[in-house]
Amino acid sequence: MPSTTSVEASQEPDVSLSHGLKQRHLSMIALGGVIGAGLFVGSGAGIAAAGPSIVVAYVLSGLLVMLVMRMLGEMSAAYPSSGSFSAHAERAIGPWAGFTAGWSFWILLCTAVGLEGIGAAKIVTGWLPGTPEWAWVALFMVVFCAANLAAVKNFGEFEFWFAALKVGAIGLFLVLGVLAIAGVLPGTDSPGASNLSDFLPNGSEGLVIGILASVFAYGGLETVTIAAAESEDPVKGVASAVRTAMWRIALFYIGSMAVIVTLVPWDSAAVVEKGPYVAALDSLGIPGAGKLMNVVILVALLSAMNANIYGSSRIAYSLVARGQGPKALGRVSSGVPRVAVLVSCVFGFVCVLLSYWRPDDVFSWLLNMIGGVILVVWGFIAVSQLRLRGRLEREAPERLTVRMWAFPVLTWVAMAGMAVIFVLMAREADTRMQLYFTGGMTVVLAAVGYTWQRRRAKAT
Repeated sequence: MPSTTSVEASQEPDVSLSHGLKQRHLSMIALGGVIGAGLFVGSGAGIAAAGPSIVVAYVLSGLLVMLVMRMLGEMSAAYPSSGSFSAHAERAIGPWAGFTAGWSFWILLCTAVGLEGIGAAKIVTGWLPGTPEWAWVALFMVVFCAANLAAVKNFGEFEFWFAALKVGAIGLFLVLGVLAIAGVLPGTDSPGASNLSDFLPNGSEGLVIGILASVFAYGGLETVTIAAAESEDPVKGVASAVRTAMWRIALFYIGSMAVIVTLVPWDSAAVVEKGPYVAALDSLGIPGAGKLMNVVILVALLSAMNANIYGSSRIAYSLVARGQGPKALGRVSSGVPRVAVLVSCVFGFVCVLLSYWRPDDVFSWLLNMIGGVILVVWGFIAVSQLRLRGRLEREAPERLTVRMWAFPVLTWVAMAGMAVIFVLMAREADTRMQLYFTGGMTVVLAAVGYTWQRRRAKAT
């Protein structure tokens, strides 16, 4: 175990970054952060595999995510840092762990920027046929890169309004869905429980696929703990976000899945082709509702692009500030790590180009490498919290403003849940390759991080 003194000294204090995020920004980022592209776009495949049991899948994975966010919230409230879980892993386990968690997550976020840009461009080219997808991706990249280069409050304002639109849209969707199910929505008949009769259409295998799809749909919730370091009151912001995570997950994810599978047959082709939300609204016969939902999905994708450019640049800044990356990435001007923002955007656009140039080898390898990164990050979060909790209780109990429930029992339960998901990934052909590639990348990064750690220890 690394000595407290050496690890504490290596933590970046975030003094160079601005604190331009207001509490309203952080509150809306926390609220809208759970409404991501994975929910709107990726949930269709999960429904097609699991049928109505997708609700159970989202409940199970949601419980795991709640535990992870509670652990992360405990550490982030005690040690606010733009490095979030990466800084916590370094403090709890060692520099190699912070290096591995940080750079693997940076690769994930940068690749996701490109993927979300491609998804957004496909929607726009559907409205404007004949326009090139890559040009739209480039336009989106330039807009959000410029916004993130200018000031952190720009990121906050973009996310505030993006999140407000997403929250309003999904809130209206839930209201309309519940009214339709209750049979009180004019012009529609209640489906009752007719679409729920075949609850497990593909048996346990379908449920497993649904669980894996739902786990990765929750990715991105960690951004609020990264953003909190640049808010007016980091501790208050993290505490508020974590304490409301339970009802946000229950309402937006689990609630909307329950409404969708009640309104639309799980095996409807529209669930995958149009997306589950558009399919559900179309089933209600509300004119233009499906098209309006496509606008919301576009906003969700652009919001995710904006958040991931921000998150990747801050993770890179934190790593460099702790001596774990090229010093150029750590340059800060006007409170913004502008070189890190630029490099993250360039990496994201390179991923877009690879999707056109080398879709069958380089790009597919990249997608497989990031496939299980979120689970690796969650594993580091759990181990870090398990080790830091005792240290905090001994040395600084006043910092425990957010506490993990039933510690250490639920921490171990969460770790067991992650282990089960890894096993499930190994069983499924579609996810087995992702597990291998992600595992290989993690081992390589850990080896590089450990070698760097040993050399730095010898130098001192």
